[in-house]
Amino acid sequence: MNTLGMLALAIGILSALAYAVRRRWIDLLLAALAGLALAGAVGNVTLPGDAGGTLALSVAKPPASLDGVRALTLDGDGLRAAEWDDLPARPLAWTVPATPVIRLDFPCTIALGRIFTLTLDRSWQAPGRLQLLAENDEVLAESKGEGPLSVQWLPPLAERLVLKARLLDAAGKVVDQGPVPVTVAEPSPLQVRGRFGAPSFDLRTLDDLLAASNAVIDWQVELGKNLRRSESARAEMRAPDLDIVDAAWFERAGEPARAALLARVAEGAPLLVLGANAGDPGVWSRSVGLHLAPQPADKTIGARLPMASGGLNPAQARSGEWLGADGLWTRDWRKGRIAWLGVGGWHRHAIEEPRALALWWQEVLDRLRVRHGEDLAWLDPEELPLPGQRLEVCARGEALAKGGNAGFPGLALTLPWQRRPERVDAACVAVWPKRAGWLDVRSQSPAGRAADAAVYVYADGDWALWQRAQRREATARYAARTPAPAAGAVRSLPAWPFGLVFALAMLGLWWRERR
Repeated sequence: MNTLGMLALAIGILSALAYAVRRRWIDLLLAALAGLALAGAVGNVTLPGDAGGTLALSVAKPPASLDGVRALTLDGDGLRAAEWDDLPARPLAWTVPATPVIRLDFPCTIALGRIFTLTLDRSWQAPGRLQLLAENDEVLAESKGEGPLSVQWLPPLAERLVLKARLLDAAGKVVDQGPVPVTVAEPSPLQVRGRFGAPSFDLRTLDDLLAASNAVIDWQVELGKNLRRSESARAEMRAPDLDIVDAAWFERAGEPARAALLARVAEGAPLLVLGANAGDPGVWSRSVGLHLAPQPADKTIGARLPMASGGLNPAQARSGEWLGADGLWTRDWRKGRIAWLGVGGWHRHAIEEPRALALWWQEVLDRLRVRHGEDLAWLDPEELPLPGQRLEVCARGEALAKGGNAGFPGLALTLPWQRRPERVDAACVAVWPKRAGWLDVRSQSPAGRAADAAVYVYADGDWALWQRAQRREATARYAARTPAPAAGAVRSLPAWPFGLVFALAMLGLWWRERR
């Protein structure tokens, strides 16, 4: 109680004594009550602890509201993220169980020609096997080990699949298993513009690889003085997804041509430089800040696919803004990105190891971050979708700039896209799936463009140890939202009830004095 409260209490005591001398006992009680009420109204009275009680959460039946609840206690793995998001923050007393969990990582959508990789991480160390199975239970890939396990598989067709995976222990007993949904999509044709100052077998091989991937190619090779071989694009190419030049073309090009090329890169277009025929280090140092040094004539780079090093390459893995590995150096250039490929002779692998060569080129493009522009990109759910549980379907892209709707034919629902502050440049809709299986989604923009996708809804018993891990992660995030109350915490009593009692007591005294 503060000084004002103590003064109000003293005044109440003196008033009560005055009425006691006059033997007016009812007035004495009213005066004492008024003094106590005034002290409570102005004295900032506090009591130890927080208001409300403690609730023991039930995982089977989460509460719909936490009104009157001060803190929470929990046993077990906790709730899903969608369930925690519906509850306001409260201090949570919870100990992480020691039971085993697993975590899986795999892409829900891949392009045809890319390798599908499934990785499983366990909370314990023991011999085990991870198997990836087809829909007819044929084993597609298998991995053994004591730590994290990973399997790879190359899809042969563009289709929507529900593969299976299972984790076995050393004795062959199933530890956990469940479906692995994946959509294999036809890749969008990559638009590539190439300008080269000299012909080579490497260029011919690269041209064949891009043509085999259905890329749209605008290709020009200088064969000699005033002699050029051209390959025109089969479709209109306004903004290519990738520019490729060799070092000879860049060095011979005039300053305006180099400036125009780098201006396109600054706007976001990736640039790949084939540096095997470089001959003028000064051009690269002045233009893009790449410092080149002579290399041994017999130097090779790469363990899986050995290739001859170019005559000029950066001397170290890091050279200023450039960072390199395995013969490829990259750097950001404003909104875009530039890569220097300092190896040659890859045409030697085209006959004996064509698949390995194609995968190596795909890694090069991935490190350069070459992506075909799309109007709409669907985002993977943050946790396993389950029947009867809220599911957020989110997307990102220019198609959502003016709003639009998302339709769910299986649920007979059409909902407007809504922005989420926690998801930058994305919009979402929330639905409650009714059953396990594929849930079709169709996005319709005001401009009339439509995009289809599908989200797989797991059954309640699928991947029990993975669901357990997701619940624990969601519970830990909720517990971090509100720390436990500090020892000795106090709470202030509201002032308005004391003020009401004071007013009634004073009215009672006034009425008795008027009699």
